[in-house]
Amino acid sequence: MALVLGIAGGTASGKTTVARRIVEAVHASRVAYLEEDAYYRDLSDLSFDERRQFNFDHPDAFDVDKMVAQLEALRAGRPVDQPIYDFASHTPGKETRRVEPAPVVVIEGILVLAIEPVRRLLDIKIFVDTDDDVRVLRRIERDVRDRGRTLESVVEQYFRTVRPMHLGFVEPSKRFADIVIPHGGSNDVAIEMVAGAVRARL
Repeated sequence: MALVLGIAGGTASGKTTVARRIVEAVHASRVAYLEEDAYYRDLSDLSFDERRQFNFDHPDAFDVDKMVAQLEALRAGRPVDQPIYDFASHTPGKETRRVEPAPVVVIEGILVLAIEPVRRLLDIKIFVDTDDDVRVLRRIERDVRDRGRTLESVVEQYFRTVRPMHLGFVEPSKRFADIVIPHGGSNDVAIEMVAGAVRARL
């Protein structure tokens, strides 16, 4: 049975950086890596304007059944085909990414600790804690540069859904964490401690 790590935290908190640094420290060949963002529900039945207004920061935005099934498969040593989500059209792409089983499974995303069926599969639960102002600026930069969004749309979404959902779901999920990593991916000491603990468990 694989060792499963869940890495949660607010939007643009540095979760992905922390996850990737842990993967590198443990060795990539020993880690199967999943992104919660890949499991957004298929919204193709909605108009594009309706998709743009959808609350992507609520637990109901995710296909939890699929996420749990693929996590359980990797945990049991079976490969999965992870969806590839198209953030420009807000729909899953036609292609998938094959993820092979490994001794360690890492899943990262804002609600990994907030969604109970996912949380109960985690052996080590990590919350990445970063100041709100830093997260907001990173979110704006990422969405404009990488996801084809306008500054106005990013700010509107932040106040409409991102901030309320952070306060309602993401921040409260910190209480489930075994380890809280402040300062995101720049916290070398915390990341090495986690990586060392994983290597020891292996």
